[in-house]
Amino acid sequence: MLKKLLRLILTIAGVAFGYGVYLFLNLIIRNLSWNTSIVITDMERFFAAIVCAVLFGIIFYLLTPLIRRRGMIIAKNIEVDLQKIPSGDMLSGTIGLILGLVIAFFISQILNTFQFLYIGPILSIFTYIFMAYLGVTIATKKGSDILPTLIANKRISGITPKGKHKNNEAMPKILDTSVIIDGRIADIMKTGFIEGGIVIPEFVLVELRHVADSSDSLKRNRGRRGLDILNKIQKEYGIEIYNTSAEKGLDEIPEVDVKLLKLAQIMNAKVVTNDYNLNKVALIKGVEVLNINELANAVKPVVLPGEDMLLFLVKEGKENNQAVAYLDDGTMIVVEDGKRFIGETIEVNVTSVLQTSAGRMIFGKPKKSL
Repeated sequence: MLKKLLRLILTIAGVAFGYGVYLFLNLIIRNLSWNTSIVITDMERFFAAIVCAVLFGIIFYLLTPLIRRRGMIIAKNIEVDLQKIPSGDMLSGTIGLILGLVIAFFISQILNTFQFLYIGPILSIFTYIFMAYLGVTIATKKGSDILPTLIANKRISGITPKGKHKNNEAMPKILDTSVIIDGRIADIMKTGFIEGGIVIPEFVLVELRHVADSSDSLKRNRGRRGLDILNKIQKEYGIEIYNTSAEKGLDEIPEVDVKLLKLAQIMNAKVVTNDYNLNKVALIKGVEVLNINELANAVKPVVLPGEDMLLFLVKEGKENNQAVAYLDDGTMIVVEDGKRFIGETIEVNVTSVLQTSAGRMIFGKPKKSL
């Protein structure tokens, strides 16, 4: 059906094109100096128009399969090329194209005053092409410098001075120190699963700086890692550093976690963390929490009792005659009667799965005894 419709449309376009060719030839014949002796009747003009229209209609009709195939190839190539273009470049390029066409419109108004040998319209066409190209080129090259600045200076969408958000917008998310140091939040934000504005309270930033300045090398490295992660998501997503000096009630709270939950209540926001204790306190306070560890456990592969799997036993377990193996995601599997198979890859039958707040424990037994 679509092929027939396309053939009909191209045939009509061919007829219109043929009539346009007739009008162009008729204009040339009338403007030639040697045509004074040529007399063309209205019937001859009508017949010539019909011939041109029918001729090009037939040509377009016959070329429809070729045009359709070439069109599909071109459309596919354009789609592939567009997928390679970053969304930021596409947005800035579109804005540049619109501005270029607007400028070309005003310039063409001046050029259209030239009536000699159709110079005005020809110059207008070249002006539109040139300004469109110039607008897209400049916008795509400079857009990467302009857009991040605009995003970074823009206050988080949906947050009002009193910390409330609009009903049709996602709740803002407040990051605590532990989730910044953990680093997985940057990868999660990259996937687009976290919606709404991202907020870093100023007291969290102060705590992170204190950790980075710690005399303990381990804490110092963790703090510096957190600052690197924070700098990365600041550049890529334009997060807000929330100044809490205006909130007098927060200054009286010495503990950072309690202060964090109080700010979440004030802003009607969610707290993003991987701190188990903070998660429990948040439930008591009525604050919604997004726990990174719970998310990681939720997306782990499902293992059911009775399943068989090939495992490499790496070490002894805590109990007598136990061995320990690990899945690719780090989940520990305790294999009963597996001590003698340590250092080997064997087939294990899953006997039970225990889900705890700290993670998931899987127990199994060797399927075959040697």
